[in-house]
Amino acid sequence: MAGMTTAWTISPEPADSSDALALWRAYYTEMSDRWFQVHEGRDTPPDELEREVVAANDHATLAPPSGVLLLGRYEGEPAGTAGVRLFAFDGTGDGTSEREPTAELKRLFVRKEARGTGGGPVLLAAAEEAARALGARAMLLDTRSDLTEAWSLYERNGYERTARHNDDVYAERWYRKRL
Repeated sequence: MAGMTTAWTISPEPADSSDALALWRAYYTEMSDRWFQVHEGRDTPPDELEREVVAANDHATLAPPSGVLLLGRYEGEPAGTAGVRLFAFDGTGDGTSEREPTAELKRLFVRKEARGTGGGPVLLAAAEEAARALGARAMLLDTRSDLTEAWSLYERNGYERTARHNDDVYAERWYRKRL
């Protein structure tokens, strides 16, 4: 709609800032708890959550010159993230034979309190723009089958399912979009 404004603002953020780390912990806690609920009928044990948060620290890949972490604020409060990094293409697995500059979308997340406010599409669009700024002409991502709201967002925004492009043990669906 013309004249429509959003309460969302998106800006690059150091991946190790306190706001980014708090959102990463919220993201990882929710993703882990959802997986444990589906597969084991319980939340993540606290000691396991701590081990996994530490083990999954890939902040350095979401920093210039080959990556960026975008932090979304809703009404001024940290409410979401989207990470983009250049993808180390090895010539296999992404559903194409092209060796075009490609980025990978990581950690697209909106806090529960801000869901339904348009943050997902705003963060996704900002991530695509960041990927273009890094020189990418395509974006890859992976997600799990139980994250229906995530893959629904990607499909609504032009992402197409592809063959596996990584060996992430939790990934069950892979997507690609030309930028």
